[in-house]
Amino acid sequence: MANNSCLVIVSLIGVLLFTNNVTSSTNVVSTICPKTSNPPFCSSVLKSAGTTYLKGLAVYTLNFAHTNARKSLTLASSLAKTTLNPQLKQRYSSCAESYDEAIGDIENAQKDLALSDFNGVNIVTSGAMTGIDDCQDKLAQLPKDTSLLLKNGKTLNDICSIILVISNLL
Repeated sequence: MANNSCLVIVSLIGVLLFTNNVTSSTNVVSTICPKTSNPPFCSSVLKSAGTTYLKGLAVYTLNFAHTNARKSLTLASSLAKTTLNPQLKQRYSSCAESYDEAIGDIENAQKDLALSDFNGVNIVTSGAMTGIDDCQDKLAQLPKDTSLLLKNGKTLNDICSIILVISNLL
């Protein structure tokens, strides 16, 4: 009988901890995502983070932004080398510079986060977004860009939007 009671108590504690973690995850998503530029995207990103702690979410989203910016830099550089249209070549080269600067900003945000300088995280992430916006504006002009670079830029801005909200909550 005593073993059954212990088993029931341990099971109840497990259920309570699991429920508390689910609630915590839901609370984090419902607190952060409505304040971002793309709430459904935010929800998907944060649910895949594997943590509900704000600093852990900041680390995760900064790493995700860094990976995205590196892929975009590679794409912009490749397009600049291969396109025959001189206007697009110039835009892609300019975008490559913007993504290179965004990578530097994201790396600075990672350093600021490690130092618990959350205002610094916010400032340099905003800087990354400004550079990405410049690239997006250039790509929206004629002749039209048909690469994935415009979509990649939107995704990176959406990730940075999440980082801004998290850094404001830290």
